This record gives sequence, C-alpha cells and structure tokens, in this order.
Amino acid sequence: MGKPSHERRLADNEAQAVARSLRVSPQKLNLVAGMIRGKKVETALAELEFSQKRIADDVRKCVMSAVANAENNHSLDVNELIVAEAYVGKNLTLKRFHARGRGRGSQILKPFAQLTVVVRQVEAEAKAEKKSAAKKKTADAAPKAKRQPKEAK
Repeated sequence: MGKPSHERRLADNEAQAVARSLRVSPQKLNLVAGMIRGKKVETALAELEFSQKRIADDVRKCVMSAVANAENNHSLDVNELIVAEAYVGKNLTLKRFHARGRGRGSQILKPFAQLTVVVRQVEAEAKAEKKSAAKKKTADAAPKAKRQPKEAK
C-alpha cells in the first residue's frame, strides 16, 4: 500500500544534486554558480578546483555528486555531460547579537544557502548540428555595403 510514486521532474537525460545548508550568503554563492553554468562538467570542475573562493570546494562536491547520480542512477555518459542549470536558494538565517556602545545592541545575520545543480547529457550529433547552424548563419549574413563618399559639388 504506500504512497503512489510521482513522476520524475527532470528529463531522461538529466540528473541533479542539491547541497543544503551551505554557510555562505546566496549572493556570494551565486557568483560561483554563475562561473559553471552552461559549461562542460570537466571544465567546470577544473575551474572550481583552482578558484580562490572559499565556497568553491562545496560547489565542486555538489557537481561531482550530480555527475555520480547521472552515471549510477540514470546510466548517462559522463564525458557528454554539461552543467545545464546551477541555481541558488535561501536557507535559514541565524540571528546573532553584537554589543555596541551606550548599552545598545545590533543584529548580525548569518545566512545559509542551498545550491541545486542539474547536469544534462548532450549528444555529439546535437553539438555538431548546432555548430553547423551557427556557421551557416554567419555565412548567410551579407556584409554591409561600404559607404560611398559624397561627391564634392
């Protein structure tokens, strides 16, 4: 008897991983997530490996987890994966107190964030097709006619 299973939210050629409770503000995490969006997984992992940002290591773990999910749970080819989506959400915020002068206090907010990484398998044929379409588009665009200098009267 149990609950009826719900449909899969992602397409068959996609897998995801979610990193929750990352101790960084969502704005800072979004900077690192923006570095890897739309790139091949190998390139994204290399960039995160050598990034100076503190949170880059946790983002790298999340990408590697999404790749492992794609390989083990969905039988996707690791060499053809790209980071299709990487989006950031808010999580809880710890509120702390900082004593100030004259008996006052001020609030310190310590935000947490969560990261969702979706990897997608891109077929080699689709890549070649996209590339040829881009070449054709640039070839079809006619060069603009050069302006003729006005004749002196």
